[in-house]
Amino acid sequence: MLILYSSSGCASCRKAKQWLRDNHIEFIEKNIYTTLMKEDEIKCLLSRCENGTQDIISLRSKVYRSLKKDFNELSTNELIRLIQNNPSILKRPIILSKNNMVVGFDDEEITSFTPHHIRLRLEDRCPVSCANLDICRDVRKNESKESLVLDIT
Repeated sequence: MLILYSSSGCASCRKAKQWLRDNHIEFIEKNIYTTLMKEDEIKCLLSRCENGTQDIISLRSKVYRSLKKDFNELSTNELIRLIQNNPSILKRPIILSKNNMVVGFDDEEITSFTPHHIRLRLEDRCPVSCANLDICRDVRKNESKESLVLDIT
C-alpha cells in the first residue's frame, strides 16, 4: 500500500493521484495540512532521503526562506517539530511505499510504483506509432514460441 502526502491546491499532487487511480494502484492519501504528521512518519521520510533534507524540503517555500537556517545543522527532533508546525515546507507530492519514495510528480519516476507483473507486460508493448510494430510483434511471437519449446524440454 502506498502513502501519498499531498495538499489540496497542488497540481502535481492531483496528477499523481490521477496516475495512481488510472493504474489501479491502491493508496492512502494524507493531506499535510489537515493531518498532523506523526514523528515516526517524518523519521521514515528523512531516512529515505539520499541527499539530506533537500530531497523533501522545498527551498522555494516561504517558511524556508523566512527561517534562514541551515537545516543540516538542526537536530532530528528540531527538524521533526519544524515540519510538524510548518508542513508547507515539504515538497509535494511525496509518494511512499515499502521500498521506494518519489518526491514530486515525474512521469518516469512514478512508474517505479507499477507492480512488477504489469511492468513486464508494458515493456513488451511497442507504441502504435512505431514504424516496426509489425516486425516487433512477429519477433515477440517467435520468442514466446521458442521459450515454450525450451520449457517443455
